[in-house]
Amino acid sequence: MLRIAIQGKGRLNEETLNLLQEAGVKLSSAKRTLLIPAKTFPAELLFLRDDDIPQAVADGVADVGIVGENEFMEKQKNAEIIKKLGFGKCRLSLAIPKEEDYINLNWFNGKKIASSYPVILSDFLKKNAIKADIHTISGSVEIAPGIGLADAIFDIVSSGSTLMSNHLKEVETVMYSEAVLIGNKSLSKEKEKILNELIFRIDAVQTAEDKKYILLNAPNNVLPDIFNILPGMRSPTVVPLAQEGWSSVHSVIDEKRFWEIIGKLKDLGAEGILVIPIEKMIL
Repeated sequence: MLRIAIQGKGRLNEETLNLLQEAGVKLSSAKRTLLIPAKTFPAELLFLRDDDIPQAVADGVADVGIVGENEFMEKQKNAEIIKKLGFGKCRLSLAIPKEEDYINLNWFNGKKIASSYPVILSDFLKKNAIKADIHTISGSVEIAPGIGLADAIFDIVSSGSTLMSNHLKEVETVMYSEAVLIGNKSLSKEKEKILNELIFRIDAVQTAEDKKYILLNAPNNVLPDIFNILPGMRSPTVVPLAQEGWSSVHSVIDEKRFWEIIGKLKDLGAEGILVIPIEKMIL
């Protein structure tokens, strides 16, 4: 059985549970406890604080974990990133009071910077030959300049609204982060096999994201033009209709190109266009 450590609460919790459920890792109990076995997959979920997950995986308390890349880099534990998961995206940035003039990193020389990520910040400052005082705090880092605790902050930024509400401006992005699947470096062959199956399922879920299955009817004489618009995974599927001179075309499209493609298909004479969501896709 594979033990998967995930956040008990926090910004990655819901999306992690949704991804695992889509991959067939469904919990056997709705009641939240520290450790819950899955019903349909040889795994169990261990609910931890996000900053405890890298340590748990490195020590073998959990076999794998899903955590923010920022937390993994900050803790510097002896585990490995297996796969980036594409959700929970954010950035770690330096921010200063809005009224301050900023030209370059030299502004931070001699300043006090409040952060919950002193390791990442220290490495960044050292690489850029900046000498600043790092004040490590947890919780509401963004209030530090306003109460005179620090001159600047280094923290997670998603939309930037929290910075704005605290009269701060983002001036330097140090790293981009997203949820990652991390693993213990000494998994048994049996657990590696289960992990490979989990990765296969996650890949199938992620491949289907932002994809739509499209079916349409079109005159045979415009099919070459339609094929140029709908390449499909290899090529579109074409099924002759009972009405002579017409065919049904099936393919997969990217959702971001949906309206552009639909417009072109209609201009070519396509009819009965049906678009269906895709849950899983195996390449």
